[in-house]
Amino acid sequence: MLLVVALVYFLAPLRTNLLVLGIDRAPEGTFLGRSDTIILVGVSPLKPDVRMLSIPRDLWIAVPGYGENRINTPHFFAEAEQPGSGPAAAQRSIEENFGVHMAYYLRIRFDAFTQVVEAMGGIDLDLAETMAGYPAGKHHLNGEQALAFARDRAGTDDFFRMANGQYLLKAAARQLLRPKTWPRLPAAAEAFFRVMDTNLPVWQWPRLGVAILRAGPNGIDNRTLTRDMVTPFTTNQGANVLLPNWEAINPVVEDMFGG
Repeated sequence: MLLVVALVYFLAPLRTNLLVLGIDRAPEGTFLGRSDTIILVGVSPLKPDVRMLSIPRDLWIAVPGYGENRINTPHFFAEAEQPGSGPAAAQRSIEENFGVHMAYYLRIRFDAFTQVVEAMGGIDLDLAETMAGYPAGKHHLNGEQALAFARDRAGTDDFFRMANGQYLLKAAARQLLRPKTWPRLPAAAEAFFRVMDTNLPVWQWPRLGVAILRAGPNGIDNRTLTRDMVTPFTTNQGANVLLPNWEAINPVVEDMFGG
């Protein structure tokens, strides 16, 4: 009976959708900032199937209650009015524009991300090509270097930054799977829980964790919205933004999160 319960718990064919928000340059001890990193995550433990779709922060959308603005602003607007309400505003914006219900959220203070990397002992990268100013080859990044890698836009644009962020996440996951890193897991977990906030129930963590472990970093379907899915545009106020081409975006969203 216990085996049946365990199998149902870990393998039930129910997808869990999680909105990951990276909040950058928020005042110390707060989440009052724009969600410059936005990743839609879907996990189906049975297969296992793990999907990540990164959204450019300059995407110009209809923000519920605030009119048109960048997609990274709903969190800031709501958080400024009522601390703690930012994630719900971001979730609502995603649902109304992309048609995907994100039941849960996980937000991380980007500035404090360095603490997690340091607790891990740094991050090892094996680059097949030049990324964020690093040539192809193996590199070991400390906390500050990893944060700079994730933020990098020098000579590139936000599409490169999104790719950098996803590459860094997969490298971190790959490193945490290595036995030699396991002694550092308690300190890394403690640092992670200090810099993040989530409504994901405690009972979901083992279920999603096992699914991600089974999929492995190479089994994650990670994508970004691409340049051909948007049109660069300058607003009347002189802001450089990206107009969404929903005819190109919707099929990708449907493929990853539909059904």
